[in-house]
Amino acid sequence: MAPHPGIDTDQIKEKARKDILDLLEGVRGKKNLVIEKALAGPLGIFVKFSTLQEYGVDKVFFLENANVDTSQKNVVFLTGGEDALRPFAVAEQITKLRQSSSIEHEFSIFVVPRRTLVCNKILEDAGVLGDVSVEEYPLYFIPLEQDVLSLEIGDSFGDLYLRKDPTSIFLAARALMLLQQKHGLFPRIIGKGDNAQRLMELLLRMRSEATAEESSVSNRLGMMPSATMESLIIIDREVDFATVLLTQLTYDGLIDEMFTIKDNQAEVDVSIVGPAPGQNLSQTSLGKAPATPAQQGMKRKIQLDSSDKLYDQLCDTNFAIVGSLLNKVARRLESDYESRHGQKSTSELREFVNKLPGYQAEQQSLKIHTGLAEEIMKNTQSDIFSRVLEVQQNLAAGSDPSSQHDTIEELIARDVPLPTVLRLLCLESCVSGGLRPKDLENFKTLILNAYGYQHLLTLDALEKMQLLQTRASVNVLSFPTSTSGGPPGSKTNYTYLRKVLRLIVDEVNESDPNDIAYVYSGYAPLSVRLVQCIIQKPYLLSLTKTSSAQSANGISSAAHGWQGFEDALRAVKGETFNKIQKGEEAATKARAVLAGTAGKKTVVVMFLGGITRTEIAALRFLGKGESGRRVLICTTGIVSGGRMMDAAMEKGSFASPAGAQNIA
Repeated sequence: MAPHPGIDTDQIKEKARKDILDLLEGVRGKKNLVIEKALAGPLGIFVKFSTLQEYGVDKVFFLENANVDTSQKNVVFLTGGEDALRPFAVAEQITKLRQSSSIEHEFSIFVVPRRTLVCNKILEDAGVLGDVSVEEYPLYFIPLEQDVLSLEIGDSFGDLYLRKDPTSIFLAARALMLLQQKHGLFPRIIGKGDNAQRLMELLLRMRSEATAEESSVSNRLGMMPSATMESLIIIDREVDFATVLLTQLTYDGLIDEMFTIKDNQAEVDVSIVGPAPGQNLSQTSLGKAPATPAQQGMKRKIQLDSSDKLYDQLCDTNFAIVGSLLNKVARRLESDYESRHGQKSTSELREFVNKLPGYQAEQQSLKIHTGLAEEIMKNTQSDIFSRVLEVQQNLAAGSDPSSQHDTIEELIARDVPLPTVLRLLCLESCVSGGLRPKDLENFKTLILNAYGYQHLLTLDALEKMQLLQTRASVNVLSFPTSTSGGPPGSKTNYTYLRKVLRLIVDEVNESDPNDIAYVYSGYAPLSVRLVQCIIQKPYLLSLTKTSSAQSANGISSAAHGWQGFEDALRAVKGETFNKIQKGEEAATKARAVLAGTAGKKTVVVMFLGGITRTEIAALRFLGKGESGRRVLICTTGIVSGGRMMDAAMEKGSFASPAGAQNIA
């Protein structure tokens, strides 16, 4: 994947690496590093433990373990500043070290991504603020790939939709503002959803504040509309919950569903992928901490990013064709390796020997992905998976929801994991405008009897997130208002959108796809269809067979923003906006002349509340069809149906006194 013009993700990665190393270099001498677990994985993406050692780090401890020793005078804490529990933990450990150690320690705290008033107050009340050095480490967007930037906020979905915590909106605005300050303003900000509207308003406010603080002409030139970026598209996750609830069917998506990919790594049993060849634990990065003695030899962390060329080739494909692709690679490698018998001259042999490490790396990669594919296939061929997928596809296609209830009840009776059952019920609620009150009460009773009464809290959380609701009317409307009978934009009407945006595509060629629907074997993610409404108008108008009608209304295929799809947008939950950002006319023209017209312009697509790996695949497919622009994907984090359910799931239990204490 080539770097994007204007926004180079490698530069973002290098800046993040340089910033942390500069902070460590500022603490002279050897030091122990105490790091929050949630930051270890993201940090491991762009800096290795061996590099930290070169900058004086002796030992690394996790903040949550509270086990930092007194072996070094300098102790550095790397922690988030948004969660009040983290400064409390830091203050507690500093106090403990002072009391237990005969050494006069020097403490430094690096707060990610910003130092907050709450953090300062907690440290001050604990009596440590005056004796420690506190600095900010402004780590916002983390490049997961050349075309994917993520804030890697642990539970941005639960924060936004369950706890109604707007912190992730502010952090997203700050990260996007940093892009604007470096590359110029987004000429147009387009979006859908209430939280997306808040993000847009916050961006405009930050721009006004930055403009008021500017004192030089060079700074003013920096806040002109960009000549390399075309627009910013913001999609609020709540406009399309259904896509996340469906089982992902790309290779990357299924790995995430089964093994969970975190910070470009998945932890997999060695019986599936084999042990790591010549593993040297001393060279382990922060994101690849050695396994505990109980786990040693059982689990292996697999790197899943574009550095693995085979994974890069497979990740966005529908899983149905992964087997044949692996077969082709195996045959090619075998042919290349056997060609050594035909080498006669010394130069030919030397060339083969030079290629040998590459063959061995490919062979190892092939072994890993063959093992993963076989394990995924075992799961996808099971009866449970088939039944669940059948219910999902029937609901997505608009079948009568009540016809699926017998299957869901059967799954509960077979003690299928609760998140699987809840995903089906939430999917029905989303696509059908809610469940009938009688049906919902019946399912609640079955769930509480089968899985435990602590899940009253789980069901309540799902209702708060508006994932599980009762239907106000038994009539499912087929025109652009909400299915609940409320005003337009109060709830996403999948029944109407299924027709006007062609969310169901009957004939899909997974091996040579011509529509984003290939990622779900026939269902086109609504979230990505909305992006298509903006950047692929001619295609979408032809697909929905409304181009003649639109032309009659005077809407050309080159129209900007949402024009041409106003009726569809009224059936999607949340606010709709299309904001143009302008600068001084002379400065804007000067920037355009300096930048020239060569190269592709970048469309930045921001998913607020999380994006699935399957949606990333669909956006990449969309980007490949655009010759004049590139798509850069930004998000608050990676989400899946499992993570969505986990945000609501009650972890406590009434099964034992310990469980009862957990709930209390």
